Amino acid sequence: MKENDMSNTSKTDWARIDAMTDEEIDTSDIPPLTDEFFAKAKLRLPTSSNATVAVEVDSETLEWFQQQGEAASKQMSAALRIYAAAHKYHKYSEA
Repeated sequence: MKENDMSNTSKTDWARIDAMTDEEIDTSDIPPLTDEFFAKAKLRLPTSSNATVAVEVDSETLEWFQQQGEAASKQMSAALRIYAAAHKYHKYSEA
């Protein structure tokens, strides 16, 4: 996949997903979180210092983050961190 290839559109019916209630979502393949899981769980906070950068964000996305409250920039940073971690081992240099 090319780095700038954004033509791959989702075939997910997001309107149907948004209309579903919690009870309608099938979570049977997800094991319940046990007391043992929470006993081992650790809070991980970023240890590196933050850098301030200017990034272009579409107005709809920015508005959504701003509606989440005063911590919008921290939430945007966390979302970028999660995305980067999820794609850490993907090679973007493919032609």
